Amino acid sequence: MLGGRDFATPDDVRAIALPALRHRIMLAPELQIDGQSVDDVLHALLARVEAPRQ
Repeated sequence: MLGGRDFATPDDVRAIALPALRHRIMLAPELQIDGQSVDDVLHALLARVEAPRQ
């Protein structure tokens, strides 16, 4: 609605994904030891998911 549309685009989802999901993810200790952050994991997941095509 804020973008003047009555639908969400894949870019809209990507824009809100980190703030919406960041607090819900707990990293495994080995990822923390490797220096990865929750944002790193979320970015990797978002990069793997293709946008739907019509």
